[in-house]
Amino acid sequence: MKRPKVTIAAAVATLALSLGGLAGCSKFTEPFKDAPRSGHDNGAPADLIRMPDGFSNAATKCDHGNRIYTAYHGDQAYGSIAVVPQDPTCRNVTP
Repeated sequence: MKRPKVTIAAAVATLALSLGGLAGCSKFTEPFKDAPRSGHDNGAPADLIRMPDGFSNAATKCDHGNRIYTAYHGDQAYGSIAVVPQDPTCRNVTP
């Protein structure tokens, strides 16, 4: 009699862990909850810096005289941003 209870408990635990894992991936399916924005800057493409496997890739773009670097690693959930204020190479670039 105890064997079916143990099997059912194990199945419920496995199901709960699976659903919890799927809930953790909801970041990719929920709509962005960013701050309000005034528009898009799709005029000039970003410069992509592709690194060998195992290293993070990067993109850079000028925005109002500032250079923005974004580092990312494939489709991973992490990345980083760096801003170089008043970058001289961004003087004549319009957003």
